[in-house]
Amino acid sequence: MRKSIDGLASIIQYEYNLDLYDDAIFLFCGGKADRVKALYWDGDGFILLYKRFNDGKLRWPRKSEEIM
Repeated sequence: MRKSIDGLASIIQYEYNLDLYDDAIFLFCGGKADRVKALYWDGDGFILLYKRFNDGKLRWPRKSEEIM
């Protein structure tokens, strides 16, 4: 989880072929799933959020029914 705004934006654009400026929040997590980064375009610039879980890990949805 060493990438910052430019590195994450590059992944979104070139690996996933997604539009950075869509009304979307892009989530990334490290291999241990104990940290998460979120990248969002607010119309004026990018917002980068970072969260480290003290206890536990992030549980990604496994089925489409689990997605909000």
